Amino acid sequence: MTALDTPHLREVAENVHAYVQPDGGWCLNNAGLILGGSRAALVDTAATEQRAGALKEAVSSVTRRPPQFVVNTHSHGDHTFGNYLFADDALIVSHERTRTEMAEVGLHLTGLWPAVHWGDVRVELPALTFRERLTLHLGDTTAEVRHLGVGHTTNDAVVWLPEQRVLFTGDLVMSGTTPFCLMGSVAGSLAVTAQLRALDAETVVPGHGPVGGPELLEATEGYLLRLQEIARAGLAAGLSPLEAAREADIGEYAELLDAERLVPNLHRAYAEEKGAVPGQPLDVGLLFSEMVEFHGGLPTCHA
Repeated sequence: MTALDTPHLREVAENVHAYVQPDGGWCLNNAGLILGGSRAALVDTAATEQRAGALKEAVSSVTRRPPQFVVNTHSHGDHTFGNYLFADDALIVSHERTRTEMAEVGLHLTGLWPAVHWGDVRVELPALTFRERLTLHLGDTTAEVRHLGVGHTTNDAVVWLPEQRVLFTGDLVMSGTTPFCLMGSVAGSLAVTAQLRALDAETVVPGHGPVGGPELLEATEGYLLRLQEIARAGLAAGLSPLEAAREADIGEYAELLDAERLVPNLHRAYAEEKGAVPGQPLDVGLLFSEMVEFHGGLPTCHA
C-alpha cells in the first residue's frame, strides 16, 4: 500500500468511527467502529489478511478493548474475510441469509482476482443471525441492525445509530463508485434507498468510498433510475444488456469508479423488466465474463 491509498480511521460522531479504504474500488471496502461504555462493535472487516490486520491495528489505536461484536452487512468477502482475526473476542452477527451464503460461496472471491495477495484468509461464519432487525446496546449507545429488503444482495443489513444520526449502509450505498445489483435487485435497491432516506441520517458511511451525507442516497437513487431507463430502452430496441451497455449514455454517472458494473446491473434490470422477482438467481459467472469483455480485461482490484 502507498501513501495515496492508506486506510484511515475517521471519527464521524462522538465515539463513532468510519474506517475508509481509498479509493473505494473493487474489494476496497469501508468498515466502522462504535464505542459505548465498556463495549465496542465493528461493522464489517476487510478482504485480505494484510488489510484486516491493518483494520485491527487501527481499532487498537483508539480502544484497548477488542470489539465484542462484529456486524457483517452482507456476505461478500471484502466485508467478511477478516472476521477470523476478531472471532476470538467478538460475537459475529449477520442476517440469516448472509451466514448461509458465506458457507455456500466460501473463498470464491479470491479466484476472481488470483493476482491479489489474499494471505491466510478463511471463512469465519456469524454465530448470531437475525431475520428483520436486532439492537445492540453499547453503553448509552443504541445500534439498530436492520434488514430492509433485497438491494445489493438478498441479505443486506444496515447499522443505524439514531442518537448520533449515523448510518452504516454496507454496499447498499457507495460513494463515488458505481452501485452493484448483480446479486440483488434494482427495484429493490430503490425501495431500500427510500427507507434509508426516511431515517434522515446526517452522516452516511457507505460500503465503499468517502463518507458523506444524504446526497449519497440521492446519487444512488439517480443511478438506479437511469439504469432502469436504459434497460427499458434496450429491451424496446431488441438489444442485449451488453449491447445496451455499449450504446448507453449514463450521463453524470460515467465518472463513477468501476463503471463496467453497468453490464451486470443491466442484466438484473432486464430480468426485472421481464418479471423476475428481486434477488432471483442469475448466472454470476456469465455476467462477470461479459463485464470483463465490456471492460476490455479484468477490472483492477487493488486489495
